[in-house]
Amino acid sequence: MTPSPRTLVFDIEVAGFPWDEVDETTQRYLLKRARNNADREAIPGRTGLYPGLGKVIAIGVWCVEDAAGTILLEGEGPEDPNWHLDPGTHIFRGDEAALLTRFWQMIQDTGGDPDQPPARVVTFNGRGYDGPMLMVRSAQLGVAPSRNLVPNRYGIHDHCDLFDVLTFMGSTRDRYSLDYWCRRFDVESSKGSIDGSQVADAYREGRIDEIGQYCMRDVRATAQLYEKLAPTILPLFKGGPDAE
Repeated sequence: MTPSPRTLVFDIEVAGFPWDEVDETTQRYLLKRARNNADREAIPGRTGLYPGLGKVIAIGVWCVEDAAGTILLEGEGPEDPNWHLDPGTHIFRGDEAALLTRFWQMIQDTGGDPDQPPARVVTFNGRGYDGPMLMVRSAQLGVAPSRNLVPNRYGIHDHCDLFDVLTFMGSTRDRYSLDYWCRRFDVESSKGSIDGSQVADAYREGRIDEIGQYCMRDVRATAQLYEKLAPTILPLFKGGPDAE
């Protein structure tokens, strides 16, 4: 009997490149794509939303079975199994390429057991943002991804995107945030002193550890939401926890 895969929840934080560092041809292209003046005015401050125009500065990973987390965070310092800002969280620091390399190793690691399948990854909107961003940015830096994070949309065995699950694979019209769903399922919200829209400014101010804490809050919230859905809604989907 094939062992069940581990469950790794992940989330990333990206600092968009300053607008004045984006080449003029790309600037014109993005501005031309804007639907209206409000969108056009917002583009310079939202470069982190565009593939290839942002730097991955934090990757949070949470193993559901072990109830343990790791934060991959830009910077220098020793690897530490007990991060002082989040006791019990393992921290790995390095440059962007090192963070990406470690991430791809983590989600592919089977602990040396040839019968153990790679982990099931869990995200909130990871198919729409985190996965493509990680794969494109890795390619830009010459880091080879270890797996495709955007596999078949209608199966959740490899990648369970809770955003897709809670929109029933795009069947419902409305889209709701992670914070909204956490409140509906009595999961502690990840809201804190910063949010995703403030990451680039916080990064330029040197508030790296604060970004790491924010990232881990998102990861924990996503993991807790997954555990609420695992025995209820997820088995209804192809590749769900009880449908393997």
